Amino acid sequence: MKKEIFDDYIARFNRRDATGFDQYISPNMKMQNGGLVFYGAEGMKDHYKNKIWPTFREELHVERFFSDEENVAIEMWAHFTAERDDPQSLFGPVKKGETFDYRGVILYKVENGKFTDIKVSYLSFIRTGLDGKQINLGLPH
Repeated sequence: MKKEIFDDYIARFNRRDATGFDQYISPNMKMQNGGLVFYGAEGMKDHYKNKIWPTFREELHVERFFSDEENVAIEMWAHFTAERDDPQSLFGPVKKGETFDYRGVILYKVENGKFTDIKVSYLSFIRTGLDGKQINLGLPH
């Protein structure tokens, strides 16, 4: 996969454009994100549209990109900002304005231009409270 194509996927994600999932996620995709596992474009939509985006503004930043025809590997920084109080968010109870920063490596298998397998590996997941105190949560889910 060429970087320009992957950059389009990330740009659409950052705009909360779920049509990017239809274009880039295989119906048979398996995603393992920490302890979470979900499947296909519909599973991806459910995860983000119903569990992440209602509470958080998420911004993805690709720091390093490697690819060939069948694989993509990235070093990623994702910054989450709570846009509302949520006592039952995927990351636990949160207050509006709290932030979370994921740093890690993500591996993608690619077939016919679509992701068929995604593995998210955590280097750190840091919660910054409204008081500025930071806590490394390890795996959030």
